[in-house]
Amino acid sequence: MKVTEAEFIISAVGPNQYPLDALPEIALAGRSNVGKSSLINRLIQRKNLARTSSQPGKTQTLNYYRINSNLYFVDLPGYGYAKVSKTKRETWGKFIENYLLEREELKLLLLLVDLRHPPSKDDIAMYNWLKHCEVPMCVVATKADKIPKSKWQKHLKIVRDSLIFDPSDELIIFSSETGLGKDELWQVIQQAMIREDEE
Repeated sequence: MKVTEAEFIISAVGPNQYPLDALPEIALAGRSNVGKSSLINRLIQRKNLARTSSQPGKTQTLNYYRINSNLYFVDLPGYGYAKVSKTKRETWGKFIENYLLEREELKLLLLLVDLRHPPSKDDIAMYNWLKHCEVPMCVVATKADKIPKSKWQKHLKIVRDSLIFDPSDELIIFSSETGLGKDELWQVIQQAMIREDEE
């Protein structure tokens, strides 16, 4: 997709702040520091529209970015960061769960996992929960540039085995540094939007 327009809209902390224009929403979930903001910036070819942070656990809201006036990327709070209090984590959990289950505009969730490491307990729990709730998703294995290409398949196998991956789901290798997987990911996003139109 050719992105001609991309803007940050709102950091929402509840449904009363979500946009009302009924554009399709593509949400991004993953543990803190997995590269959600970097992925958004690479997809829209901007250096820093989505703010990246070296401080994990910083995104505590749903950050809405409107793309070409025809869809939103919604950056969800990162999970699994120890320094965030248990109460705060539970509050986020409820808030994210309600969004994922009740938001009609949500067309696809991109679940980001770090290709360099086996999926964490949180990654596995999130994948299982999404499958159970039948939330449409695509798993994106980020930071591929950080390991040699010859090891990608080995690491992908670890991701698949750890998640007990459903072959009917999409799994894309991605690098925000090199742009690897960008076009493939845009195709998946556009297919999700078309599928919704047809339904």
